Amino acid sequence: MQLSRVKALINKSELTAKKKINSVELIAVSKTQPDEKIEVVLKEGHRCFGENRVQEAYGKWPRFKKHYSDIELHLIGPLQTNKTRQAFDLFDVIQTLDRLKLAKSFANLVQEKGVCPSLFIQVNTGEEPQKAGVLPKELDAFVKECEAMDLPIEGLMCIPPIDDEPSLHFALLKKMKDRNNIKSLSMGMSADFETAIMFGATHVRVGSAIFGER
Repeated sequence: MQLSRVKALINKSELTAKKKINSVELIAVSKTQPDEKIEVVLKEGHRCFGENRVQEAYGKWPRFKKHYSDIELHLIGPLQTNKTRQAFDLFDVIQTLDRLKLAKSFANLVQEKGVCPSLFIQVNTGEEPQKAGVLPKELDAFVKECEAMDLPIEGLMCIPPIDDEPSLHFALLKKMKDRNNIKSLSMGMSADFETAIMFGATHVRVGSAIFGER
């Protein structure tokens, strides 16, 4: 499956879900992909990409951004607090705000710089101990804490447990979004992005279906 095929399936799911065509943003997950494969997708006109690691992203995206000025880069992997400044300087969207210490670090940088990437809160919908994310029962309070620091919370993000039915987690995340008057939902990957769109995804994160297996 390649980029055009993925976009066609997204459009089909948008129609089924009675969404506006091209309203769902496709994040091409380029982590660990070679520059040549990324260049192919860029030449096809796609501009929205996702990376897991700040250091890896710095190894390729400053060069690409010089040649393609309209790239939108999303951080979709865990962020160490000591890397927040680097993340602010490179990423347009950070989807993995998952703890108060990180929120405070963001708030300090906003005060210093006067600008902030769009922020998504990562929710650990499966309450998995090995996985990052705010627990569902703590989400409402965490949103209020972020708002009190004037952080621009655009959306919620989740990664369902690998063996669970993903629609249960997508439905839960949408309830939390609606309850907190949050705009966007980042959910759905290569195996389940069509389902995610049916449950209200505004952003889907697709890697292997675009680039092939790593």
